Amino acid sequence: MNDMTQLLHSMENTLKLQNRARAERRAQKAEQEKEDFQEKLMRAAVNKMELEGQASKVKGADDAVHRDQLIAMMM
Repeated sequence: MNDMTQLLHSMENTLKLQNRARAERRAQKAEQEKEDFQEKLMRAAVNKMELEGQASKVKGADDAVHRDQLIAMMM
């Protein structure tokens, strides 16, 4: 009976260790996915800022063209 009890305890401990290892791997994977997602968000924000800057330059140039055309028409 003692040998059987030891075997059962050993199996139980093995299962606990396996479950703990799986949980740690899941936590590490989740952390890596979180970091990857945050990096993608940051890149998207930078791209958005660059596009907004380019759009602003284009709008400014377009406004300048309209202004010059109006001045030319008034003269």
